[in-house]
Amino acid sequence: MTKQANYYNNLSVDYSQPKLVSNELAVRLVGNAETYISLREEILPEITLEYGLAQIEQENKEWWLTHCEALRQGRADILADEYANTLVYFCADGSFYNRTAAINREVHWWAILAQPGVTMAWPIVMFHSEAIYSEWNCIDNVTKEIIAKGNETLLRRGHRGACYLKTEQLSFYRDVYASNELLHWLRR
Repeated sequence: MTKQANYYNNLSVDYSQPKLVSNELAVRLVGNAETYISLREEILPEITLEYGLAQIEQENKEWWLTHCEALRQGRADILADEYANTLVYFCADGSFYNRTAAINREVHWWAILAQPGVTMAWPIVMFHSEAIYSEWNCIDNVTKEIIAKGNETLLRRGHRGACYLKTEQLSFYRDVYASNELLHWLRR
């Protein structure tokens, strides 16, 4: 029988459960996110001996933790800047072929997933060079019901390249479009 392991064993923060990190750690992770975004190049960098897949995978592991915290905090500004301008995004709502088109659809989802009283967790995350696969859920902090769940695959060329391909399956058990109140709460 295969022994199960926590997918966060080799990462510095564990987002597999809906427990929050300390305020100090959250601030540090958001600061790291802003630093990583500042390294993004407009044109996807080539994979070379100097910028190889091992480095890209390590950078993606570092980034993952900042991505989780940005989602939990409703930082749409950070989430939007994680994407390359040429992002290709496939999901049940259709295909989106640039960063702006994807963000215009996702802003509703971000507002629902990060709303007050709900905590998002990613029990499964796996990395392989540019590829990041995760399964996630959002839990109502009072009722403990799962309000949404899904999985996603991202292709991200490290800090220099940002996310350039995203595929996602989402299941919402509450509204699919965020209310004006939730959209106002989301930092944009």
